[in-house]
Amino acid sequence: MSDIHYVIQERTARIGKSIVGRLLPFRAKRMIGPFIYMDHMGPELFDEDENFDVGPHPHIGLSTLTYLLEGSILHRDTLGNAIEIKPGEVNWMTAGKGIVHSERTPDYLRNQKKKMHGLQIWIALPKELEQMEAAFFHAGKESLPHWNIGDISFKLIAGEAFGRKSPVPVYSKLFFIEVKSQTNQTLSIANELFGETGIYILDGSIEAEDKIFETGQLVVSKDSKLSEIIITAGSTVFLLGGEPFPEERFIDWNFVSSSRALLEEARQRWIAQEFGQLPGENDFIPLPGLKPEN
Repeated sequence: MSDIHYVIQERTARIGKSIVGRLLPFRAKRMIGPFIYMDHMGPELFDEDENFDVGPHPHIGLSTLTYLLEGSILHRDTLGNAIEIKPGEVNWMTAGKGIVHSERTPDYLRNQKKKMHGLQIWIALPKELEQMEAAFFHAGKESLPHWNIGDISFKLIAGEAFGRKSPVPVYSKLFFIEVKSQTNQTLSIANELFGETGIYILDGSIEAEDKIFETGQLVVSKDSKLSEIIITAGSTVFLLGGEPFPEERFIDWNFVSSSRALLEEARQRWIAQEFGQLPGENDFIPLPGLKPEN
């Protein structure tokens, strides 16, 4: 019997002026462990007069994880954080009962050509922490556990796996790992991971259960029993997953919750602009479907 449950192909979605490859949620598989949303941004080239600009917008009930491969994003939020995210770093923002943030090209890059490539992920909070106070953490790339096994290199971006722990303060049992291989290599994962497991192929291909899976696919196993995979030379893959929650999660725009009532409350708070404002930023992203006032 196969341990592969789903194979999810990137689907095109638009975020502002940018096109992304959407992986989660998927109609037949809404979450992998606590991972509820995952976009592959780029690779995209911006001209001198083009910039990455996602204006102030709110979140509840989740942590956002931004991981860049190329480019730079200036993150600003209503906790007072203003920090540039660079490749290999982890930007971890926990919304809890509510936060507003913006994501933009830094000023010093705005009038030149620039690239953008990375992953943006939402991780749902446990039910008992959905209304926690908002929090923020930024991890430099050198602070993340990284190691080699033969020609395979590993970087533990968040969570715990392979006997190691990332400094990123997660709130549930999960793992998010970048894996690169210089040559064709067999990787055993059955005794290293736990819960539901996804394998996202950023570049290259893998072989599992005598099938080939290629760039842009997210392979989901029923549990961590997918004992081994063959990673082809020059490939980069991400292992993600963890223990699923017992309760269902709902998504409404940028809001995540186990309670539909909390989602509706968040909608009304954003309409009334009760989440707080970012100093110096007068624009904001309106709730979808609402007509702007004259």
